[in-house]
Amino acid sequence: MTDNALKLDYQLCHRFYTVANAFTRAYRPLLRELDITYPQYVVLMALWEKDQVTIHQLLEKTHIDGGAMSLILKKLTQKSFVQVIHDQHDKRVKRVVLSDYGKKAKHTAQKIPQQMRCNLKNISDEEGMELIRLIDKVSDDLHTTLCEADTQ
Repeated sequence: MTDNALKLDYQLCHRFYTVANAFTRAYRPLLRELDITYPQYVVLMALWEKDQVTIHQLLEKTHIDGGAMSLILKKLTQKSFVQVIHDQHDKRVKRVVLSDYGKKAKHTAQKIPQQMRCNLKNISDEEGMELIRLIDKVSDDLHTTLCEADTQ
């Protein structure tokens, strides 16, 4: 092990941690008008893309933890964005359906991506797409590869 192995300047994970926090802070004022959090926004974006999905499909699309998803859906239901209903064909399955209010909120949210893009003025569109590609690779690796810890 080198001396650099434990320095923050060499830690990819710390970069992701600080960027995730910065994104959350940057989104907060943009989401204020809708009175939602960033995780709630992620769920709504998935539903605006495809409505009336099962909770399982929503978990797969958003990669949000099941326990967190339950809390998010509870809040979105309380705020009248969605309804969680039993599937007509299988009562064990629950579907998430946008309410009229949730559908109308998409119009308000239309400006958010461009507003957020303005916060990333040092990143070109091409660099942004490259970042997405690289982050997806990191995510795929972390979800599929588990290295054994060196126990010596």
